[in-house]
Amino acid sequence: MDPADSTPDDIDALRAELAVERAARREAEARAVGAEAMVMHLRFVIAKLEHHRYAPSSERGRKLLDQAELQLEKFEADAAEEVAATEVNADQAGSVVRSFTRRKPVRGPLPAHLPRERVVVPGPTACPCCGGALAKLGETITERLESVSRLWKVIQTVCEKFVCRACETISQPPAPFHPIARGRAGPNLLAMILDAKFSNHQPLNRQSEMYAREGIDLDVSTLADWVGACTATLGPLVALIRDHVLTAERIHGDDTTVPVLAKGKTITGRLWTYVRDDRPFGGAAPPAAIFYFSRDRRGEHPSRHLAGYRGILQSDAYAGFGELYREARQPVALTEALCWAHGRRNFFKLAQLAKAPLAIEAVRRIDAIFDLERTINGLPHEQRRATRQDKIAPLVTDLENWMRDVRRKLSRHVEVAKAIDYMLKRWASFSRFLDDGRICFTNNAAERALRGIALGRKAWLFAGSDRGGERAAAVYSLIVTAKLNNVDPRTWLSDVLARIADRPASRLHELLPWHWRPSREARSLAA
Repeated sequence: MDPADSTPDDIDALRAELAVERAARREAEARAVGAEAMVMHLRFVIAKLEHHRYAPSSERGRKLLDQAELQLEKFEADAAEEVAATEVNADQAGSVVRSFTRRKPVRGPLPAHLPRERVVVPGPTACPCCGGALAKLGETITERLESVSRLWKVIQTVCEKFVCRACETISQPPAPFHPIARGRAGPNLLAMILDAKFSNHQPLNRQSEMYAREGIDLDVSTLADWVGACTATLGPLVALIRDHVLTAERIHGDDTTVPVLAKGKTITGRLWTYVRDDRPFGGAAPPAAIFYFSRDRRGEHPSRHLAGYRGILQSDAYAGFGELYREARQPVALTEALCWAHGRRNFFKLAQLAKAPLAIEAVRRIDAIFDLERTINGLPHEQRRATRQDKIAPLVTDLENWMRDVRRKLSRHVEVAKAIDYMLKRWASFSRFLDDGRICFTNNAAERALRGIALGRKAWLFAGSDRGGERAAAVYSLIVTAKLNNVDPRTWLSDVLARIADRPASRLHELLPWHWRPSREARSLAA
């Protein structure tokens, strides 16, 4: 008999051996659970990498959409060509072709605000049947849309000189102010350049080539000089927008990357935005957005941007905002309100890629809260708070209890556990919206403000320098604020550039998008 197989007769020895075996079993089970969690983690990483590699990106999606539109164009053109050719051949052969109606896309009427040019087709002067006199019975009008090439012109401003016959004193009216110093560009042209660069993402070199094809020689250095001069001219309006944003009770904050040209390479800079939008809780203050540029993402930048601000900061869980929430901050610590869209996104990726049941359940629970939030958008903050306390708070409590119960059963290596930890560790900031109707459920206002920059990155590739990033931040502040107030940026910038030079500082606020009343020239440009 093997001594190793012998069982001790002593009860204490048996208990000690049993405790050792149980400890060894628990250790083995823990290793197995950890290994299984690591396997799940690696599978998720592989799925995510394959998704990034093979899934249709937005750029590939646009190409597929372009291809589909080209195919649609081809089929429509082929059908129209076949119909026309059939009718021509029938006319030449003198035969009768049975008519049919090709299904065409439903088209609405042409825009009513466009000017109409009436072209009357000469009618008969006598009856083709008997030669008698004709009286007008009515008319049939067919409209077609036409485009007129862009008109370039040179405006000559003439200041006439006069001399007094009696004392020979020469008098002359003062020259009007120009939109920019030493500039030979009118306000409409300057606004067009700014709007094309920052709204339509056309770099200055492409604009220069486009203008050259129209017979206008404007090199890139000239355009860049005009952009810089416009930024300086419009600087006081940017300052007024900044003051307006930072007096809000609640603002949205976020940032995005911007490649910046350096010596022989590009570095990753940052564009930050802070958005004031009181409309979700029925606020009367107009919306506005301010942008800042920085060379990196250190936390000192938001601390500098929001120095002196007191109120609620709606954001993601970026650690650089942490200094703003400290009790020792002067003049007062900001109130942190986190974005539920960010928390949901972590679960949604797992539900989409790994088909994780727990992630799918989390998305379902969060979406139920989203559905109720949509019903109170735009209501006064007191009513929003009452509805949240009555209908939404029970769902949030159930979600928290469910996540805490699930988390206790999961290894820390499981991806679902990481998504749960992201929310539970910051639960006070996530659930703060229940007690304050001013707080939004998401930070989408800031993300929408940055969307144009994300699109622009694909077109202009990088900012030329730190100064270029700062100029971009200033112009984006103007353009995004105009869009938030449903004002066409190009029309507004054109009118502001024409009027700002002779406007006293005490009346500059009249040119802000929410106070702006277009001049006669601006109305004609918009038309």
